[in-house]
Amino acid sequence: MILYKVANHNFKRFLSSAILLILCIVSLFSISGCSMIISSATSDMMEHLSNTILDNDDLSMVKQGAPAYLLMIDGLISKEPENKSLLSNAAMLYTAYADLFVKDVDRSRRMADKALNYASLAICLERKDACALNEQPFEECQKIISKMKKKDVPALFALGSAWSGWIMANKNNFDAIADIAHIELIMQKVIELDETYQEGAAYLYLGTLATFLPPGLGGKPELGKHYFDKAVTLSKGKNLMVKVVFAKVYARMMFDRPLHDRLLKEVITADPYVPGHTLVNTWAQIQAKELLNSADDYF
Repeated sequence: MILYKVANHNFKRFLSSAILLILCIVSLFSISGCSMIISSATSDMMEHLSNTILDNDDLSMVKQGAPAYLLMIDGLISKEPENKSLLSNAAMLYTAYADLFVKDVDRSRRMADKALNYASLAICLERKDACALNEQPFEECQKIISKMKKKDVPALFALGSAWSGWIMANKNNFDAIADIAHIELIMQKVIELDETYQEGAAYLYLGTLATFLPPGLGGKPELGKHYFDKAVTLSKGKNLMVKVVFAKVYARMMFDRPLHDRLLKEVITADPYVPGHTLVNTWAQIQAKELLNSADDYF
């Protein structure tokens, strides 16, 4: 029971960092794969809309405008239900929006269900042997995922992301939390196939999973630090949220205040206006200031 409570607490912390921070913006509103299916005019319009959102520093405006975008994505999927790219991106969009902005538990679960369904459909279209992968026993998942190729990475990453969001929405269910091992399996495969995908976002997942529990309960903080260092390197300083997650998840667990403060100060003094990252960087700086302000009470 104690282990369950610790795991539940840390998984909530993990997802409030990783899902919110990775998905929300590393992949938020990304629909680059749609151009193969929908008209050029529609594709161009949505690409410009995506870029405008990602380069916006007004979080409140994004929160208010995102539901219309979700409805637009649903409409496109109803027209093109076998568009793998659209399904994968819709899954990540629903996961990100629910984690960022939805506080109602029932609504969050419904959105998580939709995201996981979209991601499951996408990977099923990519590989017939991966249909209903999220319902398979771990050993079967391992067997199927081991056969995947680099072309499967977008759908596989989207599944892992949506599955993580679904676990968070059902975090009081021990059976749901038991699925965490599947997320680690998925992200390990993403790294094996393409570690640079989404600027190393899979390393952030693995870093948080490695520091999911304290060392005395089986956590692997030094392995986690290795993963976080890789994520920092691969993000090339563009995505400031990477350092915020590193500080919040690893440095706080290890009570490493020098590292904690250094990472957060680097975020605060950085220029947030980076094409494609302004939205996440604006949020990262808000989070960094809050973490620094509470550091005296924590350490």
